Amino acid sequence: MSVPVAVGVALGVVAVLVAGRMLWSWWKFRGLRVVNCPENRQPVGVVVDAGHVAATALAGAPQLRLTSCTRWPERAGCGQQCLSQVEAAPEDCLVRNILVRWYAGKRCAICGRPFGEIPLAGVKPAVLLADKRSVEWSEIPADRLQETLAAASPICFACHMGNTMVREHPELVVDRTRFEGRSSN
Repeated sequence: MSVPVAVGVALGVVAVLVAGRMLWSWWKFRGLRVVNCPENRQPVGVVVDAGHVAATALAGAPQLRLTSCTRWPERAGCGQQCLSQVEAAPEDCLVRNILVRWYAGKRCAICGRPFGEIPLAGVKPAVLLADKRSVEWSEIPADRLQETLAAASPICFACHMGNTMVREHPELVVDRTRFEGRSSN
C-alpha cells in the first residue's frame, strides 16, 4: 500500500469516527424533555441545542445549552441549572421515553388491545383524557405531562382516530351498536 493511500484511509477512518461521535452526541440530546426547574421545583419542558452539543463534542465533553423552555421568555435569563438533570439522565427525561415507559404493559382503554413496541416513526398510541377526548402526544404540554398521564388512559391509534372522527365529524359516523340484537328476517 502506498503512503498516499494509507494517509487517505487513515483520514477516512478519523472522519468516520468524528462524524460518529457528533451523530451520537446529537442523538443523545435531541428532543423535548421534562425536568424540574431548580427555581420553583415545578416540571418544565426544555429542548437542548443538540446541534451545539454535537459541535462541541469534538473538543471533549459536550457543552449543553437550552434552545427553549416552557418558562421562557419570562425567565429566559436563567442560569440553566436544570441542564444538570439532562446531563445526569438524558434518556430518562426525554418525553418520548417517558411516554413509552407509561404504555409498557398496558392495554387500550377502549378496545383492550395490548401495546407492543412503539416505533420511532409511524403511528403512535394516544391518550384518553378524563373528559373522554383523545389527544396525540404532541398535544400534551411537556410541563403538564406527568399530571396528564396520572389522570389519563392509554388508547391505541385506531381508537384515537375513531374517537377523533366521532368528536370532529359526528355527521359522518354510523353507530352500528344500535343495530346489534336485531334479527335480519
